[in-house]
Parts: sequence; structure tokens; C-alpha cells
Amino acid sequence: MAQIHLEVVTPNGAVVSEEVDIVTAPGVGGEFGVLANHAPFLSTIKTGTLSFRKDRVAKFLMVTGGFTEVSNNKVTFLVESAEYGQDIDVERALRAKERAEKRLAQAQQATEKISRARAEASLQRALARIHTVELSRR
Repeated sequence: MAQIHLEVVTPNGAVVSEEVDIVTAPGVGGEFGVLANHAPFLSTIKTGTLSFRKDRVAKFLMVTGGFTEVSNNKVTFLVESAEYGQDIDVERALRAKERAEKRLAQAQQATEKISRARAEASLQRALARIHTVELSRR
């Protein structure tokens, strides 16, 4: 099977740089997949699970906002953060989810839009971490 070069880069450096069979990512407009020789493509990335498969082995990363570019048989993700599912502390993610839900409930009663937006972002990150861990354990 033809492969495509995948790069996932955060402000702290490269997280992934390898040839893979397929990449699936959480685009702002919806989830999308990329195979070898894909047409040039740009997209904004939202918080969620990025998956890739190589030799029938799937790997999962929780990513937060960024951008992706596909060109010349290479897909590059420039994201705020990326964590492998097996490296995520599930208990910590569950506690973060609970805190975010409480803050979101409080923010909905107040008129502070910034607090609500921060609580929603925290909740999305926690849910993405939990989902990524679940996928990694299958």
C-alpha cells in the first residue's frame, strides 16, 4: 500500500514524523481522512483525536487547535498540543472534565462570556483526552 509522510508538530517540537498508510483528523468542518497522493488541501484543526495507521497498527493522538496542510504526498499538522493516548492520565482527565462542567454551569449563570468560553475549551480538551484513551485501549 502506498504511504504518505505524516508530521505532527507542536510549539515544543515534532511529535510524529513517519510514513503512514492513512491519517484521520478532526477538522473544524468535520473529520477527514488522508491517504497517499491526496490532492493539496488546507484545513483548520479542532480539539479531538487524530489517528493514523501503519502496517495495520493504529495510533491515536489527542490534538488541540491548529492547522494542517496536505501537499506532495505529505500531511503536516501544526497544533497547539498533541498527546499519545497511552500517555494520557485518565484520572486527571476525568477530574478536569468535572471541573470544567462545574465552571461551565457557573459561567452559564453569569454574564461573563470569557469564563464560559474557557470552560467550554477545558471541557472539550478533557473529553478529547478521554476519547483518545478509549480508542488507544481497543
